[in-house]
Amino acid sequence: MSSPTPANEGRNAFPFERRNYLFFLLGLGLLAAGYLLMSGGGVEDPNEFSEAIFSTRRITIAPLTVLLGYGVIFYSILKRFPAEAGQD
Repeated sequence: MSSPTPANEGRNAFPFERRNYLFFLLGLGLLAAGYLLMSGGGVEDPNEFSEAIFSTRRITIAPLTVLLGYGVIFYSILKRFPAEAGQD
């Protein structure tokens, strides 16, 4: 009687495929873009008020970009792609 074989025998030893890493990098890029979109709008004098902090870019577009980035990262971690052909 032979010993049981591991479920991932024949697959590479890495936990993620190349596409997982590409999605992860895309998510990191979206996070960076979202946080850059949120930046700015401040004033030098603390006694002045600037309406620039309430722009659509800072309160709507940037947070949605950040959430999308986190979603793509979450997807890249959980998604299992089939092994790429040509890998041993």
